[in-house]
Amino acid sequence: MPAPIVFFDIAGPDAVLLNRFYARVYGWDIAADGKFTTTVASPLPATIRQDSAEKVIYIGVDDVTAKLAEVKANGGSIVVPRFAVPGVVVLGLFQDPAGNRMGLVEMQDGKPKIP
Repeated sequence: MPAPIVFFDIAGPDAVLLNRFYARVYGWDIAADGKFTTTVASPLPATIRQDSAEKVIYIGVDDVTAKLAEVKANGGSIVVPRFAVPGVVVLGLFQDPAGNRMGLVEMQDGKPKIP
């Protein structure tokens, strides 16, 4: 059996700021100690790409453009605005207040929207 992904963390110098950011923008119920659970797609799609070293967590949202506006209003920044990869997915990239690069995937009927 392949090894499953069982946990992720998001780090930064101000955990309280990150807790507040992710709770406000994504509705995650984050405890004072930073612990939370969230739903995941199953199976969880993934890829390995040739590029600068990094890992990106992609969060499913109804509207990438609207969510990027929320990200910006709550102290994050837009890295790449909404764009479509024809036949694959609609996405956007942002940085949280700590500078972690994250992605958004536009969802439709509980699945990634394929343009």
